[in-house]
Amino acid sequence: MPLQTQKLGQALGESLTLHSTLCRREAGAFQKAIQSGQEVVVACTQEKKLFSELASQTEGATSPIKFVNIREAGGWSSEAQNASPKLAALLAAAHLPEPDPVPVVPFKSEGRLLIIGPLDQAEKAAAMVADVLQVTIFAQGAGEAGGSQERQFPIVAGQLQSLSGWLGAFDVSWTDSNPINLDLCTRCNACVQACPENAIGLDYQIDMNLCNASRACVKVCQSAGAIDFNRVPSETSEKFDLILDLRQAGATGPQFLQHAPPQGYFKWDGRDLATLIKLRDMVGEFEKPKFFAYKQKLCAHSRNETVGCNACVDICSAEAISSDKSRQQIKVNPNLCVGCGACTTVCPTGALTYAYPKAQEQGSKIKTLLSTYHAAGGKDAVLMLHSQESGLKVVEELGRATQLKLAKGMPANVIPMSLWHTASLGLEVWLTAVAYGAHQVLVLCTNEEAPQYLEGLEAQMAVAQSLLAGLGYEGVHFQIVRAKNGMDLDASLQANAAAKAQAKWKKQVPAVYAKYAVAPEKRSTLELALDHLSEHAPSVLQADNSVIALPAASPLGALKVNADKCTLCLSCVSACPASALQDNPDLPQLRFIEKNCVQCGLCATTCPEDAIELIPRFLRTPERKQAQVLNQSQPYGCVKCGKPFGTLKAIEAMLGKLAGHSMFQGAALERLKMCGDCRVIDIYSNSDEAKIANIPPKS
Repeated sequence: MPLQTQKLGQALGESLTLHSTLCRREAGAFQKAIQSGQEVVVACTQEKKLFSELASQTEGATSPIKFVNIREAGGWSSEAQNASPKLAALLAAAHLPEPDPVPVVPFKSEGRLLIIGPLDQAEKAAAMVADVLQVTIFAQGAGEAGGSQERQFPIVAGQLQSLSGWLGAFDVSWTDSNPINLDLCTRCNACVQACPENAIGLDYQIDMNLCNASRACVKVCQSAGAIDFNRVPSETSEKFDLILDLRQAGATGPQFLQHAPPQGYFKWDGRDLATLIKLRDMVGEFEKPKFFAYKQKLCAHSRNETVGCNACVDICSAEAISSDKSRQQIKVNPNLCVGCGACTTVCPTGALTYAYPKAQEQGSKIKTLLSTYHAAGGKDAVLMLHSQESGLKVVEELGRATQLKLAKGMPANVIPMSLWHTASLGLEVWLTAVAYGAHQVLVLCTNEEAPQYLEGLEAQMAVAQSLLAGLGYEGVHFQIVRAKNGMDLDASLQANAAAKAQAKWKKQVPAVYAKYAVAPEKRSTLELALDHLSEHAPSVLQADNSVIALPAASPLGALKVNADKCTLCLSCVSACPASALQDNPDLPQLRFIEKNCVQCGLCATTCPEDAIELIPRFLRTPERKQAQVLNQSQPYGCVKCGKPFGTLKAIEAMLGKLAGHSMFQGAALERLKMCGDCRVIDIYSNSDEAKIANIPPKS
């Protein structure tokens, strides 16, 4: 790699020493460094295991050690000579502290494994794991070869009824409705030979569609007594720690079909030994971070059992989120959550936030990367977000292909940043990256993303791009890069660079880079980004560009109220989770603060008059943060005391609907025009009013 040590040191504010064989003959320099007690960053991940072992064997080694890859990320590239700003950024980010610890979700597995599938395949799989796992087989047919005559594993069969749970806590229930009792069966095969219809297979289950009730099997099984056509079907349920499912796609019966199945559930095609190796290791106690935090008071999911925002429920690929509209909230099962963060990305209010790492920690990393890159003289920064597993493999594959002269490699201005999952960051962080000076934000997607994740990311990008375009920023700022391997990534990055060079966009970022930090609250970060991007927008605020239209999925927008329909019942005010809609305690008014609106739609679905319409948009003027009157009405005064107790339109609407009712005639109808106090007085002072005390007893 053409490393420019002095230039990198100046950008980082420290003195760097260049090593060529630090993991071999120069290992003494590493040992001396880790004895200093100061943090040590090693710019090599290939020999991470060796360095870690060497540190454990070094006497007096007290330094915390971090590793960063500057090789495939930039050093192995056709533009490596110009990659010093990027390498400085990667080294600076490596100095950042580790994410704060969060609560963990525990799992405990004793190795009770249920294998579901054809008997011959199930026994083959069982033989490979039975030395470490307690295997039970749920036979789904005999398969091509049939089962072994030797009774090696417990075998059950029947109609699978339900399958639920997660690692260490799977619940399986089935109905044993077959005439052959597998516990009594000796596998002598006499019934198989005797059956004239060939209705009995080597899984010792009778196909009732083929059986014509000759009962020849019963006669030959008299000594064992395993066959009884009058046996009452039994319901059985059992708990397992692990599930290995051998059924093919399209098979009937309960199974986990979601994109992200629960931990402890494995599908096996009969060939991939890596699955069985992983299965063998799933015994013991495990834990994972609780990736999310939920604040019910911010949630826009439901009010009064009316559903508004359902974004997190719809996008979750693990089916870990469910609606609990009776309690005005959603429920997240931490055992099923896989930590993708897609729910936090599409949540408009920030009720769901990504906890590990937190948004402010991710923001600090982005700020460090971009500020260091710019300070080192970098131009036209492109931030590329990728997952820390599949995405990282593609990045490393591209670096190796470049070293072999098969690809051009990572452009010098493309800064890769690893995430737990690419769906965990959304438009408020992307816009912040642009405010920090990123000309583009690319999201690298491989085959691991669920289809709904891509739809969610594209919808978020459409909103963010519309905002920037409306503010006058030129070019394409957000893009999903789909790549299955390094060559795909190389082609996409080179095509993106060529398109940008040809377009010659000039005003892609604000003239002054932002310095604010990403806030713990999603809406606060979004407001900070919008304020900075608006203040330094290339497009000067004028009357014709004060309103930016946004796509329907926008978490920003206004409301339009049909004044002819609205009776100012204010049911929308009580339904609004973001305090965007407010009443006026002194006047019959419906007021609205556009900055608070998350476009959840609860107001529109709650409105009994169907008078509210959502308008996705961004208002650039200061009025966006001020209370605006959407509708108002003349107050209706009590006909007795004159005290206002409702709106003229609401009372008139009520009188019009009840005027023809038999219970509201004469004085009763007039009483509806009174306030609550005068209504009570009128009832008790009216001599013609029937009172319960005057009703004669029943004879």
